[in-house]
Amino acid sequence: MDKSALKDRIVEIVDRGAEELWEAALEMHANPELGHQEYRAAELLSGMLESAGFEVARKVAGMETSFLAEKSFGEGEGYTIAILAEYDALPGMGHACGHNIIGASGVGAGIALLPVLDDLAAAGFSGKLLVMGAPAEEGAVDDAGGKVLMVEAGLFEDVDCAMMIHPSAINGIGGRSLAREAMEITYHGKSSHAAASPERGRNALDAAIQTFNGWNALRQHVTEDVRIHGIITEGGQSPNIVPSISRIRMYARAAEVDYLDEVVGRVKDCAEGGARAAGCTVEFRNTANRYANMKPNLSLAGSYAENFRLLGETIDETLRGGGSTDMGNVSQVVPSIHPYVAIVPPSIAGHSIEFGEAAASDEGRKAMLLGAKALAMTAVDCFTDSELQAQMAKEFKET
Repeated sequence: MDKSALKDRIVEIVDRGAEELWEAALEMHANPELGHQEYRAAELLSGMLESAGFEVARKVAGMETSFLAEKSFGEGEGYTIAILAEYDALPGMGHACGHNIIGASGVGAGIALLPVLDDLAAAGFSGKLLVMGAPAEEGAVDDAGGKVLMVEAGLFEDVDCAMMIHPSAINGIGGRSLAREAMEITYHGKSSHAAASPERGRNALDAAIQTFNGWNALRQHVTEDVRIHGIITEGGQSPNIVPSISRIRMYARAAEVDYLDEVVGRVKDCAEGGARAAGCTVEFRNTANRYANMKPNLSLAGSYAENFRLLGETIDETLRGGGSTDMGNVSQVVPSIHPYVAIVPPSIAGHSIEFGEAAASDEGRKAMLLGAKALAMTAVDCFTDSELQAQMAKEFKET
């Protein structure tokens, strides 16, 4: 079987469908939807897959805006590959993380692979291709982490490897991400007149401020990978009323999920100390599912890098990363990659206005097409190369 010819065919299919894919990406960009509210995007992407010939199940893993598209080929079970699509936006900033490109590239890769699966079957290969629509990767909404819920629902139990791309400031194989805990911390005090009878009050805002002071001190005594950051979302109504309630939304992150447990405990100790100092009570609520750290499969990443170079592009094979993603949870259960495709120069940060503009630019379009092609080409390697399959499995087991 000529894999080179199959990959050339994938490039042609993606290029032929480029306008439809880009229209979908622009549609999502113009109509950004927060996590678990991506009704328009989920229907758009799942409809494209269904029209192409996938069998599509919607509302999987208990989520209204999720979907699972699948296509089997050949005789027997064979090898199963999952391509992940994201499509949620950020509050107030739209697609400043470029998830419209992730969604379109994942769907584009799946559609490009469909006719190739017939060739693989004719050559004696068998397996299953999945395209998973995973809601709410951004942690700004409650119960964020669609992939966490998919893992817990068992959707990856029979999957052999998983992959997706993410817009970035570089072309890279991806890397490790930080494990993350997302919490809302609420303090309850007692209101009073702030001038006439302050001694009768218990200032809940003071409790929140003391908590941030505690976290600032804590940062000196944790490993350098740890990140502790948050915002005060509620802190009073008027300067002449002692605030009886205050709220913090915050993230704690660490390079390893095991160490994150210790960090979260110390973060809560600071919050409880702030509450006691102000004479208040405190309660904690997780606002998102816990994100595990990403474990990139370097064998799979190597195949992706080779295919990316076949497209005439350079790629950085240095492991990079610093944020958090629920793809980390997927990487804990199957060999996975989360490579980057550049849409901006290194001087522009993600989650910025400029990054959001780039997600609807010519560079964004190029990245979407490159991502779709590279993912589909890598899937061909995974379906057909038994040595690569064994290397991925061995590496995953050892790490």
